[in-house]
Amino acid sequence: MNLLIKKATIICKGSAFHNTIQDILITDGKIASIAESISQKVDLVVEELGLHVSLGWVDTWSQFSDPGNEQRETLASGCAAAAAGGFTDVLLVPNTVPTTSTKSQVEYLKNKSRFTAVNIQPIATVSINAEGKQLAEMYDMSASGAVAFSDGLHAILDPGMLLKALQYVLPIDGTIIQLPHDERFVPHALMNEGISSTRLGLPGTPAMAEALLIHRDIKLAAYSKSKIHFTGVSTMEGMKHIEEAKGRGEKVTCSVSPFHLWYTDEDLASYDSNYKLVPPLRTKSDRAYLQKAFVNGNIDCIASHHLPQLEDEKDCELAYAKPGMISLQTAYGMYNASALSVERMISMFTAQPRAIFNLPQPKFEEGSAACLTLFCPHEKYTFTEKDNKSSSKNTALFGIELTGKVVGILNNNQFISTKND
Repeated sequence: MNLLIKKATIICKGSAFHNTIQDILITDGKIASIAESISQKVDLVVEELGLHVSLGWVDTWSQFSDPGNEQRETLASGCAAAAAGGFTDVLLVPNTVPTTSTKSQVEYLKNKSRFTAVNIQPIATVSINAEGKQLAEMYDMSASGAVAFSDGLHAILDPGMLLKALQYVLPIDGTIIQLPHDERFVPHALMNEGISSTRLGLPGTPAMAEALLIHRDIKLAAYSKSKIHFTGVSTMEGMKHIEEAKGRGEKVTCSVSPFHLWYTDEDLASYDSNYKLVPPLRTKSDRAYLQKAFVNGNIDCIASHHLPQLEDEKDCELAYAKPGMISLQTAYGMYNASALSVERMISMFTAQPRAIFNLPQPKFEEGSAACLTLFCPHEKYTFTEKDNKSSSKNTALFGIELTGKVVGILNNNQFISTKND
């Protein structure tokens, strides 16, 4: 396909065309020409008021449930949702059935997605079956295409196990991802521990369950001189530990989910199970601190925490509902509610996650393969069930107006548009 993008503002700090309005000609999946005006017969012209284009976006934490629970999400439906959300690359958490604990499982994900417009980047487990008992063969999985290591939805609770993992990945310059949630504090918690949980009469997880784990893991990473990344940071106290570690020059990075920048534990007053998350929604003070850290740069990148669940797994009593919300298609609109400039926001979607996880850095220049996201940062839109590309629909955002609309992605010689047929 030959495609012409008309009058788009280019957002790519490493490009000579950064912050300029250009026409971009795509031929056979490559950027053939960038100029102020291009007149050429093509198969498709993309022209939108306020159109922007950047390198392809990266989501650092998503669940596609394939293999094992394809009724929630397949690789195909997950990639469709990712493309509609503007993502050309998605890091998949390893909690499938079986888990991504062997090189064959990594190769399954890479092979099954090799013809898609979205690059699947597997996160492999630290321990076999994510059980926290025995180290998995991380070196072999890295050679097969794993880009990072984590026990995914289960925090690595054994300090000895985590220390061995941090030391093990040093020779391959790998990164351990930790979801900082120690479920042992209150195993049957339904929300954050605080005034709201007391008022609702629901068991809650204290902020300490996150902060202590982050503090411990920072110490272990410093001791091993290795890299650790915290995903889904949700508390003020936990974020302060990370900021202090960054101030000491330690190899610590972090991401925040869109939910923890938008919602608080007070939203659970409706008993809507979509707000049941892990880590749980925290207080207004926690949210305000995370919003500040997001704007001042102490949060390094974004992580959608897309977690599909079936309708009957959500439409039930809160105690029995499974945690999580789908978010790939709404992530940009939610993050875009912050006070960040377009340039800094896109850096958190592109250059920064690629640097953290050693992903290939595409180039925005003539002759390079086109790996691009097209978007309108100031356009308002409403996300509806008809727009949803995921196999699941567990979200609180149907019917909610967002600002920042994705137009489509260009990757692997494919153009995926968000316009409905």
